[in-house]
Amino acid sequence: MRASRESSDGPRLLQLAAFFSSFDRFVVAPMLVTIAASLQVSLTGVAATASLYYLFYGLMQPVWGMVSDRLGRVRVIRLSLFGVAVAGVLSALAPNLTVLIAARAFAGGLFAAVIPASLVYIGDTVGIGSRQKALADLMAASAVGTALATVLGGVAAYLDGWRIAFATPALAGAVLAVMLVRLPEPKSFSEQKREGPLVQAGRVLVQPWALVVVGIALVDGAVILGFLTFLAPSLESVGFSPAVAGLAVGLYGLAVLGWTRAVKLVANRLGASALILIGASMLMLGYASGAVGPSLASVSAAAVLVGGGFAFMHSTLQTWATEVVPEARATVISLFAAALFAGSAVATMAAAPLAETGSFNVLFALGAMAAVPLGLFAGLARHRYSGNQRQS
Repeated sequence: MRASRESSDGPRLLQLAAFFSSFDRFVVAPMLVTIAASLQVSLTGVAATASLYYLFYGLMQPVWGMVSDRLGRVRVIRLSLFGVAVAGVLSALAPNLTVLIAARAFAGGLFAAVIPASLVYIGDTVGIGSRQKALADLMAASAVGTALATVLGGVAAYLDGWRIAFATPALAGAVLAVMLVRLPEPKSFSEQKREGPLVQAGRVLVQPWALVVVGIALVDGAVILGFLTFLAPSLESVGFSPAVAGLAVGLYGLAVLGWTRAVKLVANRLGASALILIGASMLMLGYASGAVGPSLASVSAAAVLVGGGFAFMHSTLQTWATEVVPEARATVISLFAAALFAGSAVATMAAAPLAETGSFNVLFALGAMAAVPLGLFAGLARHRYSGNQRQS
């Protein structure tokens, strides 16, 4: 009876962890303008709280991957959730931009452990035939966190309560860390032979397809997450309140949730390459909508379509990452996530000057153009990989 209960609780607890991780990551976007006004700094300066969060979130992926190989997936998630409680309080109490940037970078580095370790946990416990659906459920929980983050972040900014928005998910995560004590480590983890991090990295680096997947993730992160950060500020630049901007961009998370269900229905019929191409097309159309000009209709449409791009393309790439080197799955996933958020950090920093000058049409047009070669290359690569696997 207890084992059955642990088994049923496990996915829900991991989904809650993904929820809080995504909430913390996305809550800042609708608050950028308000934080800049509150701390009397430029929008470009405040954008560093997002870009450095993404950067440290990415850089810490390989570190947490190695640690999880030694300590266990669940233990690493629990340790990181306890740590982000401290980071969240520091963010909430930050007296100036320097302290806030440091606290957010600290939070990003700690929250970095949650979703990758959850992905590896699923990879260790769910067969390949059901894995994309299990990953889709995890993504759905993450999407709900994203939606609520953008909505509640906008409301918090409108009420000048941005500090509370940083503290809440971190403290809730600490409560979840206590609850996760009931989740056992995967059986395969207790039985597997422990290898050093250099051996694991070596297994990955000699596999060309693993390097291809990680390289695609770098561009994927830049196009999806890097440009997404500026949807809410684009609305605020033409006079919409942070609350309204947050509600509009909150459609992104709801769209990911809805489109994820669609992916689960058609994944087996369409195949991975088709899913990637559909996702890239939605990304292109989404950012093209944002490039038309900052309006409630165009930004809402962009949020819905970019959410579809994430659900179709990113979930497929994520599943692919769990397949390429199964004996070093944690290392591949950590490198995949590191590349994803390194790409998003670079894109956020590179696009911030365009946002500062109000050139959102150019910013989103660049995102739309980048989605085309990303989709074509990723779709072709996945098709070639599938062909090689059938021949071997």
